[in-house]
Amino acid sequence: MKIRNQDGPPEDLIYFDEDLNLTQNNVEDVVEIFNTPLTGSYNWDYTISDNRIKKLYELGKELNWNGSIDLNWDYTHPADKRLVETDEQLPHETLEAYENLSEEEKILFDRHSTAELMSQFLHGEQGALLVASQLASCAPTYNAKLYAASQTFDEARHVEVFNRYLQDKIGIHYPINPSLKLLLDKILTDERWDLKFIGMQIIIEGLALAAFQMLKAITKDPLLKQLLHYVVRDEARHVTFGINYLEDFIKTLSPEEIEERAEFAYEACVISRERLINTKAEQRFLNMSEEEARNFQMETKSFEMFRNFLFSRVIPNLSRIGLLTDSVRPKFEALGLLEYEQAPDDFECDWAEMRKPLEKFGQIPEAI
Repeated sequence: MKIRNQDGPPEDLIYFDEDLNLTQNNVEDVVEIFNTPLTGSYNWDYTISDNRIKKLYELGKELNWNGSIDLNWDYTHPADKRLVETDEQLPHETLEAYENLSEEEKILFDRHSTAELMSQFLHGEQGALLVASQLASCAPTYNAKLYAASQTFDEARHVEVFNRYLQDKIGIHYPINPSLKLLLDKILTDERWDLKFIGMQIIIEGLALAAFQMLKAITKDPLLKQLLHYVVRDEARHVTFGINYLEDFIKTLSPEEIEERAEFAYEACVISRERLINTKAEQRFLNMSEEEARNFQMETKSFEMFRNFLFSRVIPNLSRIGLLTDSVRPKFEALGLLEYEQAPDDFECDWAEMRKPLEKFGQIPEAI
């Protein structure tokens, strides 16, 4: 085993050659070290509270799925077919640039664009894996420790399946979006366990749900649709866990502590809305500058769907747990996000729906 430490994540694309036969002797693990003043806690009570968190923990055990055998890895989408539907509402000048591509170039652009998006899923899920493992150590209550441990396994499974799809079905890894890295660094290195809850269970998991639902709705690959459907079921439980746990805890904080956490949540939303935009595929294939590619992304139908879904979940959840305070409300209003305040929150999930057996390959419902 070779381990190489470096400052920061890789900046270049990684291609996976299907003919490459790697052995343990020539595989190198590239790591970036981070330090955190994490404060752990034992829990000597072991009291099992019969509440929603315990129900979510039990539900997670019932719905455990195996990424190796429950997904139809035998299926490979045809090489001459796109993975994602074409967005019919592209800006005119960009649509012209796209139409100038050959059909082969359009297919390649589709693969790279999907790989860039799914690489962010992969990197984000690794961040979620690390945060969940921290929560198992520092969450103060017995039920929360058990749930955080179960979520850690969920996130490991998500890392596994996203990585396998990228390597086996597309063959490309894109580097992490710098804004996503910034957000993960902030959550992972903060010493306050409840800020980790807020950042991960409300913001990052809300972001993940929006992105997964968006891609699930527009992909033409039934394997990718099945994979995302299974992951979404897990992530919905994680968000509900965060809402239920944080609502009571936030009430125990001082006004100053609440404002500090509300400001962090606002800043995380700004990053999610304005900066978590992938542009490298557009720059590569459509000869755009980074700013042109960013504007292009923000004007597409898929980005509008993503933004609406994200904030229709995050904003009411922040309101529910008490972090949509008077001091941050004008800031959210300036971003045009308060319109989502009255949308349903995720405090109570649809237990009957969540208990349904997972649909098999080719049986995934189309609706979001």
